[in-house]
Order: sequence, then structure tokens, then C-alpha cells
Amino acid sequence: MSENLGSVSEKLFKIIIIGDPTVGKTSFVQRYVNETYRRDYKGTIGVDFALKVIKWNEETNIKLQLWDIAGQERFTSMTRVYYKDAHACVIMFDLTQKTSFQNSLKWKMDLDSKCTLPDGSYIPCVLLANKCDLQHREVEQPEIENFCKENDFIGWTEISVKENLMVEEAMKFLIEEMMMKYDMLDSSSDAGRDNEADGANIKLKQSQSVSKEGASKCKC
Repeated sequence: MSENLGSVSEKLFKIIIIGDPTVGKTSFVQRYVNETYRRDYKGTIGVDFALKVIKWNEETNIKLQLWDIAGQERFTSMTRVYYKDAHACVIMFDLTQKTSFQNSLKWKMDLDSKCTLPDGSYIPCVLLANKCDLQHREVEQPEIENFCKENDFIGWTEISVKENLMVEEAMKFLIEEMMMKYDMLDSSSDAGRDNEADGANIKLKQSQSVSKEGASKCKC
């Protein structure tokens, strides 16, 4: 997962992006990695890959492998293969499509049944509510917040891939959570485990405040 390049440590993480078709997964990856947005929609077949290298600090570079996994039903039988060795997950839904929100539970249950950490816990997973720039919406914030609390998400926020709202912030939050989680796993001390529990609560509150900020930026 990590190697030293001279005085700089490089960490490699695999992040999977899942959710129903047309919710914006591919556009999200393109926006985050290439800072581009395309209006034309082309459905993902199987899985697409992208790579992003981040200078985290003076001592650490992070290399992210982003797996954009197709949402079509015919590809779901392959999710065990796609999920293998994943370190974190993004589940996306479309605020203008209630069914895509309801199906987020299906995606989370599928993920949790097939992908766990060495200590048996679930991999860090964030829920992103896309298209908050649109006036029409079928899912309200209290529903999302309760859903996340009940289903072991580390946090959530509304985003607009089209308008580039909260994309970078959401991924930074997920990376911070992921780094903290794996640092804790590397440490087997009881103190480390106690800090993990405290940190999870703090970060959940932070993510909720981020979601409010995102909503105000999107004017939702």
C-alpha cells in the first residue's frame, strides 16, 4: 500500500465509485481527475479506471486508483471482482431521481457483504447526492442524513459535478478518513483503537457541516 521514494513516502489506494446508471459517476471521476465536464452521456461498460496523484504533504504522495463501476444490472454479478482490495468507496445518487437514492441501500449492502477491512469493519464509504444545482429534487436533506446514520456511511454531502460544487471537498474528506482509518489499522495499540472511535464521531459531525455548506453553495 505504501513505498518510500527517497525521502517521500507514496501511498497507493483503490477507491471504487458505485451507484445507479446516469447518476453522474463517470462525470464525477472526470471532473475530479481531469477538471473537465462533458454534457454527452456515455454509459460505462463494466468498469473504467482513472489515476490521480496528490501531493498530500512534504513527506507523502497519494496515488489514487479510481474504479468507475457500471450501474447496469447485468454487471452487478462482477462486483465482487471489482471490489477486491478496495480501500474506500463513493456511493452516488441523483437528487432528482428518488429510486437512485433508494437503491443506494442496495449498493451499500452489496459493498458491505463483499468488502471488509482486515479487522472486519466496513471500508470507509461516503454518500454523494449529485445534481444539487437543479431546482427539481425528490430527496430532502433530513432523509439523507438519517439514511447515512442508519447505514454506516462516514458522511455525506450534496454536490454538483456540472458546476464543480463540493467535488474536491468531498474527496478530500474521504481521503482524510481513509488515511486515518488505515493509520489506525497499522497501529494495534488500544490507544489507537480508542482514537479511531473518537475520530469517527468528530468527522461525522464535520461531514454534516460540509453538507450544509454544499447545500448553500448549490442554493438548494
